[in-house]
Amino acid sequence: MLNRRLVFIAAALVSLWLIWPALRPTPPAPPLSLPDGQLQLSGHRIIPLQPFSLEARVLGREDYYLDRPAQLSPTDLALGWGPMAEPANYQRVAISQRNRWYYWRVDEFFIPRRDIERHSANMHMIPANPVVAKTLARVKREQRISLRGQLVRVEGDDGFRWVSSLSRDDTGDGACEVIWLEHLEILP
Repeated sequence: MLNRRLVFIAAALVSLWLIWPALRPTPPAPPLSLPDGQLQLSGHRIIPLQPFSLEARVLGREDYYLDRPAQLSPTDLALGWGPMAEPANYQRVAISQRNRWYYWRVDEFFIPRRDIERHSANMHMIPANPVVAKTLARVKREQRISLRGQLVRVEGDDGFRWVSSLSRDDTGDGACEVIWLEHLEILP
């Protein structure tokens, strides 16, 4: 009985190892620039809404492979800036990410709730090129980063829609930034 289980487990692991590359999204081809300033990328129109730049602390990272947005955005970063970039503050916050959402919880408020809400956010990253994608793959929790790009609206040929928030005062559904990430640097 034990040998059967071991054979089954070994076969399952080998199967997973063989199909794993097919599960990971392939990097998209370079985007096609359109005359109106929009981009066409792998069946998606990417419409710039406004420039965006930020220096922040990585509070969390979640990679996605199988959901619909993963075709463009393999990684979400929960980022903190201002008071939420300070270790004395962010280390007192329980942070998690799942299903493209960022969750936080505190036992007691050591800074005003609104400061946590206005100085942290979940951001959906769409790498603009292979260099940015490679840097994004190396980003780890608690690192400081500098990023630059565009907040965007994405329209897929299949009806998919994804729109970035343009405000730092919003929370909940629709409050995440969708970023066409043109530059990313891991800071010392």
